[in-house]
Amino acid sequence: MISDFPRAAAERQSGLLDKVHSFVAEASVVAADGLTWAEFGDLMLALLRLVVTFLDTVSAMTGPEKKALALDAVGSLFDAVADKAVPAIAWPVWILARPAVRSLVLAIAAGAIEQLLPLVRA
Repeated sequence: MISDFPRAAAERQSGLLDKVHSFVAEASVVAADGLTWAEFGDLMLALLRLVVTFLDTVSAMTGPEKKALALDAVGSLFDAVADKAVPAIAWPVWILARPAVRSLVLAIAAGAIEQLLPLVRA
């Protein structure tokens, strides 16, 4: 995917991916002892703000491409830390519900992206 963009855009995207990987790694450390869903929501919003702020400066990508990249970042965060927000007793249910919850989180993130853009530009 990166090869489709001019070099400057590819370098910017690489910079964003580095920031996202760093954020997810830090979130994993924070979540090591457990995480509440409210804390997960705070992490998700912080990540979205970081990604939206960064992508707002990139002109070589279309809006849908930027949104897809932002949702990929949220998916990475979910995959890395969401399991820490589930009590051990709920794991049998979580295993079945996880894909649906992931889809719900991504749908919420998609709406949040639209709301964050005006805040970032202000």
